[in-house]
Amino acid sequence: MKINIAIDGPSAAGKSTIADLLAKKLGYIHLDTGAMYRCVALKAKRMGIALDDEQKLCSMLSGTDIAMTPEGTVFLDGEDVSSRIREEDISMAASDVSKQAQVRADLVKRQQEMAKARGFIMDGRDIGTVVLTDAGVKIFLTASAHARAERRYLQNKAKGIPSDLKTIEEEIEKRDYQDSHRKNSPLRQAADAVRIDSSDLSIEQVADQILKIADPVIRGEVQQ
Repeated sequence: MKINIAIDGPSAAGKSTIADLLAKKLGYIHLDTGAMYRCVALKAKRMGIALDDEQKLCSMLSGTDIAMTPEGTVFLDGEDVSSRIREEDISMAASDVSKQAQVRADLVKRQQEMAKARGFIMDGRDIGTVVLTDAGVKIFLTASAHARAERRYLQNKAKGIPSDLKTIEEEIEKRDYQDSHRKNSPLRQAADAVRIDSSDLSIEQVADQILKIADPVIRGEVQQ
């Protein structure tokens, strides 16, 4: 049977990369919820809307289309923004946008509707605690700030994006604080989530750990 898998954790912990790999191995669909907040932040910046103006953000969102393909391409109102939303300025802006309760309510509703069919892997900050509280498997994926910064630095370098390792690490630590201290749906581990520290693990090793956890649930050997 198909289940939903929730992967939560701090910025740059490798959630999206792991979710993509798991989706391919299981034949599931990866729904990158963080990309949705990044899209809202990008559009707000383009329209000159303050990231803390909840009313204007919600008004903008009502006329915003966000779509993702099984291959991982992200479309904002029909435009491929897959690369743009991964840049550091949008990462920080997404954290600010995600503090707005009504923005979260709108996106959470969209995410829950998508997941009703099951067979989804969602990653973000509050999937196991808010969006998919009945997910068959919940993972809290983390890593040291330094390890996460090194990964982001190498990703940027590979894409030709100028970046500084120390600056990235400082931004990650700032993002961690913002995400864990925000009023609405703060980053925290769900009580029934399995914690995995990926600091010294490869992508394949993390994926294998999650598959071992998910396999008995998918087989129906563990009651959801």
